[in-house]
Amino acid sequence: MNGMLSELARSRFAAFREHIENTDPRARWLVLTHNNPDPDALAAATILTKVLWSGFRRQATAAYRGIIGRAENQEMVRSLGLQLSQARQLKLDSYRYVALVDCQPATGNSPLPDERVPEMVIDHHPERPGTAAAPFDDIRSGYAAAATIAAEYLLAAGVPATRREATAIVYAIRSETLDFCRGFSAADHAIHDHFNAQALPRLLGRIRNPRLPLNYFETLREALANLYGVDTLILSRLGPVAQPDIVPEIADLLLRLEGCTWSMCSGRYEDRLYCSIRTTNPRANASRVMRRLVGRRGRGGGHGMIAGGWIPKARGGEDAVRRQQDRLAARLAGLLRKDPSRIAPIAGP
Repeated sequence: MNGMLSELARSRFAAFREHIENTDPRARWLVLTHNNPDPDALAAATILTKVLWSGFRRQATAAYRGIIGRAENQEMVRSLGLQLSQARQLKLDSYRYVALVDCQPATGNSPLPDERVPEMVIDHHPERPGTAAAPFDDIRSGYAAAATIAAEYLLAAGVPATRREATAIVYAIRSETLDFCRGFSAADHAIHDHFNAQALPRLLGRIRNPRLPLNYFETLREALANLYGVDTLILSRLGPVAQPDIVPEIADLLLRLEGCTWSMCSGRYEDRLYCSIRTTNPRANASRVMRRLVGRRGRGGGHGMIAGGWIPKARGGEDAVRRQQDRLAARLAGLLRKDPSRIAPIAGP
């Protein structure tokens, strides 16, 4: 199985193995995802935890903060029996080593306090300044999924995956690449094809087609009733949402509109205004656009054609939040060199 791994994958695993072998074998590890984890984060954390135990006999716990909100993600955890803990129920100080997967330190998007330096960072997003302080990092911004990196570790360590773990890897990669319609690497494709032979089609189908709550359709109706845009940019403004994962889901949907090359959706969850942007341009840097969009008041990131972020919600009730959303839309239009004054509602026939 190692024969399918690239020289990069083999060399990065060799560095990973050397680092792990120099850690205290009696100490506990905590593997943390980004907040409100998506399928890639869920799969990557699950697989890295297995590599640490099965490959190196390091006790590890996978955890996240926030909610697993999207119906597909809930079904993924349920159907595949993924074991992740709520970080707020754990004592961070009782874990000597912390590994971040699918996120990076000091970005405001993980349970790890900014003042604590993780032992390792494994991610596919562009490297952020705080990552340099970690003793070990494996950042591969050319990859579409962190699960691909974790799966390469699994293969390199000679640790077999269960069929449910293989299914998690496959679904994570398909989710990140929109079934290979969005940027991916040869490594993503190779790992997908390898584990697809072991994946469980019935469970993949169940994950991709879950039962949906009524509030999903209510939010979809609201999103479609609040479409506006300019040129090839389409936007949707949501009010309070039941879970923040619906915001990127709507952004993905909007990008399918004929003639659209950029989309943005925003919505309020608790005390934050979340926003997601998508583009069809494979040469775009959505992460940079998002960081400029939210500015110093918020946090944002992404890779290639997708990005997400948040800012503190405006004070003054829902009208103030809607004006804040309109300002974000105008700012995004300006960043994309479109005339904000021409933003107008999009009406159906």
